Amino acid sequence: MKKYILLSAVLLALSGTSYGQWTGPKKKPTEQKEVMYGPLVSAKRTDANMEAFRNYGLGQFIHWGVYAIPGNEWEGVSARGGAAASEWIRSWGGANAPKDWTKTYDNLYKSFSVKDFDAKKWAKQAKDMGAKYMIFTTKHHDGFALWPTKYSDYNISKTPYKKDIVKEVVDAYAAEGIDVYLYFSVLEWNNPDYMGKVPQTTEEKKRFDKFLAYTRNQLLELLDNYPTIKGLWFDGTWDASWKAAYDFTYKLEKEMREKHPGLVIGSRFRNDEYGARHFDSNGNLLGDYEQGWERKMPKEYEWLDGNDWDAVMTIPPNGWGYMKDWSGLYTKTTDDILDMLLNSVSMNGNFVLNFGPDGEGNMHPREDKIAKELGDWMKVNGEAVYGVRHTDLPLSKYGYYTQKGDDLYLTVFNRPVNGIVRIAVPKAATQVPVEAILLSTKVTLEVKHADIGLDLDKNTYYDVMVPNSFSSSRAFVIKMKLGTPVSKADKLMEAKM
Repeated sequence: MKKYILLSAVLLALSGTSYGQWTGPKKKPTEQKEVMYGPLVSAKRTDANMEAFRNYGLGQFIHWGVYAIPGNEWEGVSARGGAAASEWIRSWGGANAPKDWTKTYDNLYKSFSVKDFDAKKWAKQAKDMGAKYMIFTTKHHDGFALWPTKYSDYNISKTPYKKDIVKEVVDAYAAEGIDVYLYFSVLEWNNPDYMGKVPQTTEEKKRFDKFLAYTRNQLLELLDNYPTIKGLWFDGTWDASWKAAYDFTYKLEKEMREKHPGLVIGSRFRNDEYGARHFDSNGNLLGDYEQGWERKMPKEYEWLDGNDWDAVMTIPPNGWGYMKDWSGLYTKTTDDILDMLLNSVSMNGNFVLNFGPDGEGNMHPREDKIAKELGDWMKVNGEAVYGVRHTDLPLSKYGYYTQKGDDLYLTVFNRPVNGIVRIAVPKAATQVPVEAILLSTKVTLEVKHADIGLDLDKNTYYDVMVPNSFSSSRAFVIKMKLGTPVSKADKLMEAKM
């Protein structure tokens, strides 16, 4: 088991990416197969939960567990010195691992007192930041459950804190009007019945069947305990053992959906009988939205094929759980995060920012700072983020377009020095910008048609004039009203060559 865990960590580090993710357009199957374990739900659901998902815009992820106690380091050695990453630190092995490290880690729960934890404070911060949904880690790869599960003694009730943290989080966020999704890792390092390989012997099959039953029990328990949740966010589903259990996972997804109508599940819960994950062997999405955009985003809208999706993002380079020491690392700024947020929503995705509280329940001071700055921006400009959709206008060099009905938003990150924001519109367009305001000040901006006459150009242009007197230290939003064009692009004589 230990050798397997170490090998998994090494392969993960060498690959540079997490399992089941992608960085380009998905390859289309060249031929169709008979698939019995494909999608259980119709594509692009239109029920209330999925419509809410499409409108969130901004979300919060919280990674929290006993791994917050070491905080990405132990005895002066951090992940940069050879330890495993914060929430992976139990898998630390090799010459520089502390003696009896696994045993030490598995006893950390005894000091998990979380004396500063206040779910209502977290929820208020998320509300002020502008988050519309949150994803909370009920159980990570170490197997420690933050709820008093009946199916394992390795849970919050055995800590000095004792109380049900998952319930406190679910209730506090619901009270603030924020939808809750629960993260659940299938992989469990400390569970003797778990194995990464496909079970071969009768004894191995018996053990893994026991593990599968345990997993089912915990998931149904979560749905029973917290009926207000909107969805489940799965992790640790890449191992050969889980992939070989496709009949079990297919039936379990069906059972969960029947138990909790409207449940939203991402694409990495299960695979088909051929081992295809996220998408079945015919290219159909396995779940309700694409879950492969972890610390990355699509470069082109077309890569998504119209699927719903979200991007989950850390502030330090790969810091999900608490990291004590952020020095010497580039940590994302509020401006970086705003850029990724608007990039996401411009392609019909949600952007989910991760927070990793410390072992006492406090956010990192830099997380507090970013949450405040992001919230200040969202209070003024959130209209360009919530409930918006992709627009088919040519990409803008100034920033990102979003659209809601006949309202077009351009969030400007690159302000032109001449104050003229030029909007490219296809010449055949039936709707063009006819009015514009600065969203932050509501000041009306002049809009002028600029038919600049480039040879063979398929576009015409509308110039929005930003006054020199307007200043902004961050991205700002131009809100435009779309209407019928009052003038047509001139047809000039075509050059003969």
